Amino acid sequence: MNLTVTDVRLTPILVADPPLLNTQGVHQPYTPRLIVEVETADGITGVGETYGDTKYLELARPLAERLVGRQVSDLNGLFTAADEVAVAASRVSGQVDVGGLRGVQTADKLRLSVVSGFEVACLDALGKALGLPVHALLGGKVRETVEYSAYLFYKWAEHPEGVPAEKDDWGAALDPAGVVEQARVLTERHGFTSYKLKGGVFPPEEEIAAIRALAEAFPGHPLRLDPNGAWSVETSLKVAEELGDLLEYLEDPVLGTPAMAEVAAKTDVPLATNMCVTTFAEIKEAFTRDAVQVVLSDHHYWGGLRNTQQLAAVCRTFGVGVSMHSNTHLGISLAAMTHVSATVPDLHHACDSHYPWQPEDVLTERLTFDGGKVTVSDAPGLGVELDREKLAFLHQRWLDDDGTLRDRDDAAAMRAADPDWVTPSVPRW
Repeated sequence: MNLTVTDVRLTPILVADPPLLNTQGVHQPYTPRLIVEVETADGITGVGETYGDTKYLELARPLAERLVGRQVSDLNGLFTAADEVAVAASRVSGQVDVGGLRGVQTADKLRLSVVSGFEVACLDALGKALGLPVHALLGGKVRETVEYSAYLFYKWAEHPEGVPAEKDDWGAALDPAGVVEQARVLTERHGFTSYKLKGGVFPPEEEIAAIRALAEAFPGHPLRLDPNGAWSVETSLKVAEELGDLLEYLEDPVLGTPAMAEVAAKTDVPLATNMCVTTFAEIKEAFTRDAVQVVLSDHHYWGGLRNTQQLAAVCRTFGVGVSMHSNTHLGISLAAMTHVSATVPDLHHACDSHYPWQPEDVLTERLTFDGGKVTVSDAPGLGVELDREKLAFLHQRWLDDDGTLRDRDDAAAMRAADPDWVTPSVPRW
């Protein structure tokens, strides 16, 4: 068995995205992703996926070159190589900040997001070589299925007139009735039994009404609300008071650990985050101040599946809950999320997933939700297969783009409908 890496292929793509609203604007009609393929001397190929914006590509390309000749099993060496690439890049460009809903992002966070795609590809290749599923490489699964939550969005019926985009059959969701109908469709199609609403779009009283409508339509089911830091401490406490009996948790109502700690000290509603705790360095302040009660890990942010397991162990030590965050992703990332989630003992909250919103994928067969759950694959590696025709089609879309869509910018997408739109300052309310 020869596990030497002989080739690393990077394929940036643009995938269709519906007009989903958030506090910064609206999703672009197409979003960039990067597909990573790592091939060994035995002809085994592992696949990974991460963000495809320009800054990620600028780090991914030199990292890909450094991996050739290394062992696909040398995951610690992968991080060392990434450190070397990041240091070289920082001498040229300094700190970066892609910001937005991913939070303030330093060069270190960017590096981890790039590494995550490579680590997953290496684990996929190693699993295929050894005949083992990725969850076995991570120590073995503790559950057969992983539960996911319906991810609800305020949504336009379509992108603005004149903007090239794929049509979808979801319709608009701009009021409580629309949100409830969207939840019904997601439940009918995928069997979800918990619901998360992306808030920060409308004044808080409108989003309170939407949660109450969901509670009436789906009595007893877990509900979550995530305004992405759009509220003040005072507004957050008001919402927590009005919805306290209905919410499983309130996610990132305010920005930053100090403000989260202030809210947490004055309410019994658990607070979750994927914005103020996104690196190990941020854990100490947040946990010692009891600012968050649930951390939503994202293996892209944290640098891969093994770091996600380490995070879960730290959370368990401090009695903090853990679940999984999602940004716009395809089936490779969903498979990776499912494998690592299957190995986390104390996963008491359904994971997030954008996957039902993505009409396109690069796999030969889409992953499916049964009763809101994804079955953990026991096939070697991730248990997914790349469809090269689909990959080539989505890559050609990226090649044909004039650069407008190669970096996600929800505010720019909103300006197609409202030329005067600027990213709102926070808190908005």
